Amino acid sequence: MLPIIISLAATIAATPGERPRFREAGLAVGTLPTGPVNAITDVPGVRVGQVTRHDGDNIRTGVTAILPHPGNVFQDKLPAAFYRANGFGKFAGSPQIDELGEIETPIVLTNTLNVAEGIAATVEWTLAQPGNAAVRSVNAVVGETNDSYLNDIRGRHVTKADVTAAIAGAAPGPVAEGSVGAGTGTQAFQYKGGIGTSSRRLANGWTVGVLVQTNYGGRPSILGVPIPPAPARTADITTSIGGGSIVMIVATDAPLSDRNLGRLAKRAIVGLARTGSIMENGSGDFVLAFSTAAEVRRTPARRTAVATVADVPNDGMNDLFVGVADATEEAIYNAMFKASAVTGNGHRLDPIDLKTVIPLLKSRR
Repeated sequence: MLPIIISLAATIAATPGERPRFREAGLAVGTLPTGPVNAITDVPGVRVGQVTRHDGDNIRTGVTAILPHPGNVFQDKLPAAFYRANGFGKFAGSPQIDELGEIETPIVLTNTLNVAEGIAATVEWTLAQPGNAAVRSVNAVVGETNDSYLNDIRGRHVTKADVTAAIAGAAPGPVAEGSVGAGTGTQAFQYKGGIGTSSRRLANGWTVGVLVQTNYGGRPSILGVPIPPAPARTADITTSIGGGSIVMIVATDAPLSDRNLGRLAKRAIVGLARTGSIMENGSGDFVLAFSTAAEVRRTPARRTAVATVADVPNDGMNDLFVGVADATEEAIYNAMFKASAVTGNGHRLDPIDLKTVIPLLKSRR
């Protein structure tokens, strides 16, 4: 079976019989407004593409690619920061992000044992871009979580072609969520989880958007309301899932330095903690934040000469902090609300029961 390529959801609103997003269920996080589609793609220029591998009985995996702007990312690099809350995971490219404070490729998310394919495809795609004929070094940015409970992860079924298709198919607008792309085989609190996204629009016109790949555990809570734990699973679920992991990608068009992007990245953990995560020993909790603002891009001219670059002052960061915390929290809820049941690798994960949870949440407001 060919992989399913997803670049743009058909609609923003849920259709009859479809599981709703968090706001479609009449719920919301915080008071800041969202962008038009309540997704990371509300940040101008950001695009998302996904490939879903749902083949046979055992392949439940995929790729999610985030393109930070539509131009040549290698030539017009973006300021960026990486934050590791708990480091039981793999995030290719993070040492150079820490050192130079920038990214130069699309951001790829996949499963733990296919990080190598993600790197190879991202490098090849970057080298092939017009204007990159002289490039001799590429810092591919690839994150992961472990989907081995539902997916035959040892088979390493994500190919370079899958990664390239996700990058090439990246589009603006609504983003498919739940059991798709890199979230096809992942979970949240031992319920089915996956890909989720959300955004916030600030009063000054800036936008902050977040995309998450959930695969973590803890004590589930939504809007401060404890949620019943997932039904008992087979005995090996603790070994297969463990503490799990989550990757959080933060984008903004606010003109931020890599230093203040680092401060912004840390606030994504505020949103994560609200959902019940304690960042367990076996969890990889990673945040990558970048700015798309033209005023701060690391263009060839700015990389070879002293330049004056815009930067939001420290005292101007608080609204961005609020936005990223709220958007991260809601992105996680969207992943859980939109997820569908997945059977694979001899196991099954069901999504959270919205018929029970939504009335519970509304009764506590």
